[in-house]
Amino acid sequence: MLSQADRDLIALLRENARASTAELARRLGVSRTTVQSRIERLEARGIIVGYGVRLAPDYEQGLVRAHVLLTVAPKAADRVVKELRALAQVRTLHSVSGSFDMIVTVESASISDLDSLIDRIGAMEGVERTLSSIILSTRIDR
Repeated sequence: MLSQADRDLIALLRENARASTAELARRLGVSRTTVQSRIERLEARGIIVGYGVRLAPDYEQGLVRAHVLLTVAPKAADRVVKELRALAQVRTLHSVSGSFDMIVTVESASISDLDSLIDRIGAMEGVERTLSSIILSTRIDR
């Protein structure tokens, strides 16, 4: 179980994973040593497993993003996941309950590239059906 202090630290790291320990300590009202110790403990426990990159809105505005919902033959799920993992345009992949089995978030440089990507995903062996929704804007991104 995480303490409220750990959750607060994680929230700040989600905002800016490159924030200095001094900045994090100031915002949390604790010492730098405390922040460093908490980060090391969270990493050692496997709660923090890595740090990411957030792209500038100007760059992201040039990308076309979509959610692609997939129905997959049960015995083909592992193969489909492996093929999706190999595609650089795949940002996230979720297993879900309901009428679809997976939701894939993808990004492409253009609508035509997105169209080709969705066709490629739909043609994968084991993918039975797709449904795509283009992301128009992101209102919350933590």
